[in-house]
Amino acid sequence: MWILLFALLAQSPADRVILEAEQAREAGVPALRRALASPEAHTQRRAARALGRLENPAHQDALVPLLHSADATVRLAAASALAQMRAPFDYAALLKTEADSPVRQVLYEAIGRAKPAGEDAEALLAKGLADGSARGLEALFRLNRQRHPSAATLASLHAAFSSQTSEQTRELILLTMNAAGDHDAATLAMALQDPGPLVRRLAVTGTGKWVDDPSPLVRYEALRVAKSCEHAAAAVGDASEHVALEAVDLLGTLHCDAKTLTPLLTSPRSWRIRAHALVSLAAVDSDQARAALPGAVASPVWQARAWAAIAAKKLGDTTALSKLARDVEPNVAIAALTTPADADRALSSSHNGLVLAGAERLKNAPDLPAHLAPLTAAFRRLTATGVMNSRDPRLAILNRIGEAAQPATDSLLRGALSDRDPAIATLAAQFLTKRTGAPVQPVTTKLPIPPLPPAAYIQALEGATARITLRGLGILTMNLLTDEAPVTVATFAQLAEAGRYNGLTLHRVVPNFVLQGGSPGADEYDGRIPHFLRDEPGLARNVRGSIGISTRGRDTGDAQIYFNLIDNFRLDRDYTVMATTRDGFDVMDRAQEGDVIERIEILRKPAARGIN
Repeated sequence: MWILLFALLAQSPADRVILEAEQAREAGVPALRRALASPEAHTQRRAARALGRLENPAHQDALVPLLHSADATVRLAAASALAQMRAPFDYAALLKTEADSPVRQVLYEAIGRAKPAGEDAEALLAKGLADGSARGLEALFRLNRQRHPSAATLASLHAAFSSQTSEQTRELILLTMNAAGDHDAATLAMALQDPGPLVRRLAVTGTGKWVDDPSPLVRYEALRVAKSCEHAAAAVGDASEHVALEAVDLLGTLHCDAKTLTPLLTSPRSWRIRAHALVSLAAVDSDQARAALPGAVASPVWQARAWAAIAAKKLGDTTALSKLARDVEPNVAIAALTTPADADRALSSSHNGLVLAGAERLKNAPDLPAHLAPLTAAFRRLTATGVMNSRDPRLAILNRIGEAAQPATDSLLRGALSDRDPAIATLAAQFLTKRTGAPVQPVTTKLPIPPLPPAAYIQALEGATARITLRGLGILTMNLLTDEAPVTVATFAQLAEAGRYNGLTLHRVVPNFVLQGGSPGADEYDGRIPHFLRDEPGLARNVRGSIGISTRGRDTGDAQIYFNLIDNFRLDRDYTVMATTRDGFDVMDRAQEGDVIERIEILRKPAARGIN
């Protein structure tokens, strides 16, 4: 509710200054503190949000005065910022005087997220379940794994479940119970009959039992937790391909009868069914799988060839692996990569994922020093590009170089102390310290400040929508959250309008979790932009149908996008949510590995106002 309200409020001339200060990270703190003292509530809200995103509890003192503002939206922003930075505070005192329900709910969330957790945190949150504390209680036990709820807290959860009208609250209660290993029979029985499929899904997780259900979300979960050849065989024809593929995978994992798998090798339904069936058959009947392997190796669909490589590894077919390791599609080569020679060849690639796979293959190699030439060449080549999103392969390569512990690589490590990426500089310092025995400090300690989209461009995106066409599936229409994540939304829109997502695939499909796509390398490691996006988390949640940005860690957004297939509350405040689905949930639910983003269109509201 408050997100919508914030979006409708007139924007201040100070907005651009706040964006620039937020972009500068800690260097922008003085400007943000000045903005907090503004007489304008709008400016205070934005400055509070920006300060919270630094996630530094040392700045909480600047937010405290706003907790007593006469404006509830300012108090909400301040409470949200404290929750974001996990700042400890006397929240119990605030709850005694705070009457606004949305603010109280965020205060409860802040209690659950505080580090360290307050001594009275569990009691406060358990007592407040009827008042909206479920999110805070779930966070408390998720973020403090060693902590277990008391019997009194569990009793409060059980009682609250039956009285809650909010589906999300019932989900949060079940998440807390499941995390605690609490299997209260009465609560789970109610949950299995819940009108909400997302609640029933969690009930299935809690019971670990098979259920038949009209929702594919629940049927998938039932297959996953109640593993059975009988249920898997019955589900291979399920209307949901997510469910059918899980069933095919289970037939192999459980070593079920090959007679169920063999017909699937020629299934007309999709290449995915055939590919998964081959991998499962490799675990059940190696002779039949070996006979079918050549056809899969020759598939015109590269994703099918990658699955063929997985089957070939199970079968120990070195001939097929040797061929696939030289495939023109890097992701096929990754799946087939087996030998040190494969690794050396991979290191010469321009594909981040393939380079990473090559470096990882050389981990603990007995002849690691013999591979230093291709390792150092790959590191220097990736470093010379200036691209930030090559962090993962560069870290993997640097680990191998450091593990070799050769004096000849000292100059490379010393040069890396001033690398553009502090993660690289820190690792180089650690290896030099270990090898030389003398303390070495990195020169680079902060990420570079990425560019901001033009103010006028952000301004024109207020109230805009995105229309994502998935080839052969249909259209998803998304409301862009320009007010919540202005830099992320503008970066995404710039890429979309330049056609930079057109023709890219959904490369990661995890049922009952996320879809992910928008990588030029069709993998986790090749980002869509050369620099890192800073995170813009806050009150926007990772609910079913929302779209977020994948990262390499904090403030390392790569402009790949992910779609939440369920309510993924555990991703909240760690990942930027930039849009929510308005139409096209059915399209999202049908999307599968290899489906193509045909185009993304940005539709603006007439006469949009925005950031000055």
